[in-house]
This record gives sequence, structure tokens and C-alpha cells, in this order.
Amino acid sequence: MRMWAASWRRFSWFRAGFGVVLVGLCAGVAADPSAQVSRLTSRFDGYIGGTVESANGKEPGVWVIAETTDLPTKLIKIVVTDDQGRFVLPQMPRASYNVWVRGYGLADSKPVKASVGTTNLALKAVVARDAREAAQVYPANYWYSLLEVPAKEQFPGTGPTGNGIAPAFANQAQFVDQLKQGCQLCHQLGNQITREVGHMDLAKLGLKDSFAAWDHRLQTGQRGGEMSSMATRMGRKAVVGMYARWTDAIAGGAVPEAPPRPKGVERNIVVTMWDWGNATSYMHDEITTAKAKPTVNANGPVYAVDAAHGKVIVVDPLENRASEIPIPTRDDPKAMRSRFPQKQPVPSLHWGDQIVHAGVADPHNPMMDTKGRLWTTSTVRQGAPLPFCTDGSLNKYAAYFPLPGGSGRHASFYDPRTAKWELIYTCFGTHHLQFGTDPNETVYFSGGGQTIPWVDSKVYDETKDEVKAQGWCPTVLDTNGDGKITKPWNEPVGGGRAQGEGGGGGQLGEFDLKRDTRVNYGSYGVIVSPTDQSIWTSGTSFPGRLVRLERGNNPPETCKSEFYTIPTPELSFGPRGIDVDRNGVIWAAISGSGGFVSFDRRKCKGPLNGPGIINGDHCKEGWAIYPLTAGPNMKGTPYNADFHYYNWVDQFNTSGLGENLPIANGSGSDSLLVLKPQTKEWLVLRVPYPMGFYTRGLDGRIDDPKAGWKGRGLWANYGTNFLWHTEGGKGTTSKMVKFQVRPDPLAR
Repeated sequence: MRMWAASWRRFSWFRAGFGVVLVGLCAGVAADPSAQVSRLTSRFDGYIGGTVESANGKEPGVWVIAETTDLPTKLIKIVVTDDQGRFVLPQMPRASYNVWVRGYGLADSKPVKASVGTTNLALKAVVARDAREAAQVYPANYWYSLLEVPAKEQFPGTGPTGNGIAPAFANQAQFVDQLKQGCQLCHQLGNQITREVGHMDLAKLGLKDSFAAWDHRLQTGQRGGEMSSMATRMGRKAVVGMYARWTDAIAGGAVPEAPPRPKGVERNIVVTMWDWGNATSYMHDEITTAKAKPTVNANGPVYAVDAAHGKVIVVDPLENRASEIPIPTRDDPKAMRSRFPQKQPVPSLHWGDQIVHAGVADPHNPMMDTKGRLWTTSTVRQGAPLPFCTDGSLNKYAAYFPLPGGSGRHASFYDPRTAKWELIYTCFGTHHLQFGTDPNETVYFSGGGQTIPWVDSKVYDETKDEVKAQGWCPTVLDTNGDGKITKPWNEPVGGGRAQGEGGGGGQLGEFDLKRDTRVNYGSYGVIVSPTDQSIWTSGTSFPGRLVRLERGNNPPETCKSEFYTIPTPELSFGPRGIDVDRNGVIWAAISGSGGFVSFDRRKCKGPLNGPGIINGDHCKEGWAIYPLTAGPNMKGTPYNADFHYYNWVDQFNTSGLGENLPIANGSGSDSLLVLKPQTKEWLVLRVPYPMGFYTRGLDGRIDDPKAGWKGRGLWANYGTNFLWHTEGGKGTTSKMVKFQVRPDPLAR
């Protein structure tokens, strides 16, 4: 088999930079029947089994890790031992593997060679010498929990001449919310590279202590300007000092509490991962299937967008091959500017003066339609907006609400059957996207500024007319209570409540509530309810809130919005992600405090329009709060140390854990976090190796509904901006990760 693999590589592959690249692989696979046969015959269902023991005896709940470079792209398989220390690594392609043990309370064992068919592999685990050695494999959030944020009594901030905290921060909760969202949007905090400064040559850099080291670090690399700016907005003296004290405490021997080993269902997890991309890829999100029909693209390639280089990255999980597909633009890419800064305030500690992120297509979020086409948000062209965005004679949406500001990112899709791209210029900005379940498969976008926009995919397919296919509605509340939206509108309420709490709007008296009110609310996430096709968006402001839009039967005139604020000030953190279950219940991950909130509009008792809705406080009974109880809290606070970049709802039991289960991205804890709402129990699906599993999105696919656990799985990827923060350091690539749930730890 290795000879076959080698001959295939000589025939089809070439080495380019950091990885193996084959452009256009997906189209060939989809179109060529012989390629499909090759895909099926290359699947193997071998296994490796054995036991794990240490000087303490049998080791339950530890990870057995097998990795190989014999295949076209590196493959890793990870399982957990049962209560007798036994393990089975299933679905193993024929290759030679290095197999070893990692677990809490242990030091990593020395890898041993094994091949498929070995059933009695005896692995010797190594007991950690002390708590500090054991803690080296703890997830980042455990180390981050040692960070001591300013105490409650230090708020509101008194500025640079006082306690160093910016006066804009009224309380500790608001500070923690910004600390997590502002500092962890790009990467984990608490992993080894961020919790230490030992890799920095302080003497060479002229830095006398850890405060100076952190002040310097926050200015380094392409994102240094953004990091430095965030610290300044929050209060540079307070932020830099806080991180310096954290680093000093860890250097002085501080160790976090030990995580629990996997237990129960967590021991049934099988993790499989493939290398893809290169050492500087910035894989924002991945997709494997259509959300509303998870059997689409069964057994097919899986995709992610590489924002740093303007490409789609692909893995074929049946043949263990990685490839890439460039994303085109209408403008000459050589004449376009990159979203990523092309100058560094201070050279990178890892790449020096080299600019490693320079792509101009700037893809952000991919989704798949039921035809198997890959839709994404990407930059089509730059410059002034096209006339139909502002000229009401060309476009009814421009007549109703013109968009003169232009947009930096638009829409595009790739058809694997034809290997062709379609580029759709949109008047509105795009960020995330989601399909409705309507017959036209309308795709909705976040990032539309003061609008909720869409593209009708059926209209576009039939006409190829980007003007006819797109539309948008401003978010306007029916505050006069007449059941419809009529012009003129009040000025925007702002990003916060009308009462001014949390930094938004003015006093209620400023508004004539006999008129309707336009909400100036930038959306971050978007989802469409399968029960009524209403569109919901979330924003990351504090306090957190959701907006609901009904398009009506004649948009834009019939569009009408609703506005709901998360209750209880202590948990009013901004929601990062948003998703919906099959019953129309909205789920949002709360990054600042950890956990979920849900909102069920069916429970609302009072009126949903009229003056009483201006603050979004009119349906407190619709909310439920599910705090994250897995993992430690941040030191001296009631807030969990984990960070959720986004979230997802497993509507169709693609995981095997059940239908309609909400899942949060444990972006700070190397995990996916599954909530069972009835019991408020959290399952932690951990990725222990390589440390630094920072995932932004996820989805689930059913390859064969009759194949039990082997026919379904969850998918996510290593999506950090800075892959060199991942275990392995500079040169490490992103991985595509598949999670499967077996009936027991020994199923094969």
C-alpha cells in the first residue's frame, strides 16, 4: 500500500512550500467514475488495540494517540482508554504508526511503532514527577484561569492617572467580556506560547521585566497594531500589568487545578485529523455538508477557507489527501489591497519582518447548499459601490434604504462538478452566511451594517443577475405599535439600550415613540428559523441582544424587526455565535461568561410591538441561561475561563448524541462542549494533541444513516490566526478534525 501511495504521489502531487498541493482535485473526484471507485477501494477498516499501564497500574481515561506520515497527508487518530486501561484505534488506513499516551497526571510516553492488525499493544504510561510537569498538557483555559482581572471594586475605571482601567468600563463583567472577545478573537490565551515570555530574548530586545515584555509583545507582528490598540482602549496600564503579573506568577511556580479525565460518554470519542494548508494558513471556518440536509456530500471532500491566502483548502478523508482551490476576484489581485496590515509596528517574534498574511479575496465563512456547492463570503471587487446600491431607479431596495458606504466583502460560490466560481457583488458587507429552508434556498448574511441582507440563490441560478438576486432590509422596530413599519423612522437607538446602559443610545425622552425606530445594530452571527423563515442575528456588544426580522410578502416595505436583550446584568455578555433548533428556539454562546442562553419567542406573554419594546426587555420569560460548569472560573470572578468563538446546534443527530443538542466551541479549552438542556449536563469532547485546538465553526455530516457511529460525525478545524502558537511551533499546519461517538470505548 505504501508503494501504491508513493506512485500516486509521483503521478499527481507536487511538493509546494509547506504542504502537498493539488489544485482542482474536488472537481475530478466528483466527475470521474473511476476516481469514485478509487476512493471507495482506498477505505480501510483496520484497527490497533491494546492496553495502557503505568507504575500506578491500569490507566483509565487517558488518550492513546497514533500518527503517521505514510499517507499523502499526515493522519492522527486519538481514542480514550476504558476503565481497565484498554483501547481500540478503529478505522485505520494501512500504514506504520507512532503510538503513544497522553493523559492528566502523566508525562507523555515514548512513541512505539505499530501497524494495523496489532491487537495486544502494551503501552507504558509515565507518571508525572510533580504537579507542574502534569500541568504542561492542561488545556489553555486552565492556565488562563490564573489570570487575575481587576476586582469589582476597581470599577468604573479611573483612567491612566488612576487605576489604569479605561473609564468606559463600568463594571467587571463588561471588562471581562471585552477582555475575552477583544483578546481571543485571533488565538487562544493560556497556551504555552502566551503564558510564558521565556522564548523572548529580553536582554537582546532591551526589555527589563515582564511588564516591558508584554508591552512589546502586544505590538509585534501583523496584528500588533490591533492588539496594542485594544490594550489602549481598555486601559494599557491595567491590561499590560495584569498579563505581566500572570506571567510572573506562572514563572514563579503557579499551577492550575487539574482537569478531570474523560468519563462516561467522553471515553467513547474517536478523533481523526488530517493536516492541510501550510504553516501560515489562517483557516477561519470549515464546512462538510448542507445544514438542513446533512447527507449532502456524503463521504465527500471537506472544505475550509484560508483567509490569509485567499484560498479554499480541501481534504479528501477517504483518500487522505489535501489540496487547495484559489478564490478569484473581478479586480486584478495585484492591484487590490489586503485586509491584513502590510506593515508591522514591531517585527514578529516568529517571522521577523516577513509579511505572512497578504490575501485579497479574504474569505471568511463557507456554507454548502443542497446541490453541494460551496458558498462563501469573499471580496469580489474594491472601490466605490456600484450604482444599483444607491440609485432607487435601478433597485427597489436602494430606493427604500440606499447603501452608499460600499462593502469590503461580498459573496461567491464554487461548484465542484464544474470546478468554476461564481462571483456576486453585494451592496452590503458580508461576514457569516446561512441558508433558509425556503424553496429558493435564500442565503442570508451577517455583517450588513444596519441591514439584514440576502441573496436568492434560485433567482441567481435562473438569471445570473446579481441585482435581481439580492436584497436587504434595515432593522426597524414597530415602536408605534400599528403592526407595520412606516417612514419616517426615528434615528438609530444605537448599539446599547435606549436608556444608555452599556454604552448605547440616548434617553427614552429623545424618541417620539409614535414613530417607528431604526436600530443601529451591527450583526455578527445569522441564522434562519426552520419554523417560520424568520431571520435572527446576534451582535457582540455588551449587554447582549438578538434581532429578529420578518421579510413579509413584499420586502423591503413589509420587513419588520424585533429586538431582545439578554436579562440579568451579571450575565448580559455579548453573544458570539447563534443557531436554532428544529423547534425555532434560538441558542447563543456567551463568550464572556461561558455557556449558553436560549430564547424561545413562543413563551412571550406581552406585546411584541409598541413603546414598551424599545429596550428589548419585554420578553424576559423567553430566556433560559445555561452557565458553563465544565472547567475553572477566572480567578476572583464568577465567569468561566473558557472562550466560545461560535456555536452550533446538532439538529439531526449527526454526532450520535441526540437531536437538537447545542454545541459550543471550546476555543479556549481544546474542545467541543455539548450541552444536554434537560439536565444541564456538559460533555467535553477534547482534542488533546496537538495542543492549541482553537476552533471557530463546526458542523456535522451523515455519510451513511445505516452505518451507525461509523456513518456520522462532527467536523471542526484548527482555526487560529497564528498556527505557530499550536503545539509543535513554527512550521505546524492546521488540521481538519472529525469527532465520532462510539457505543463504547472498544467498538471497532
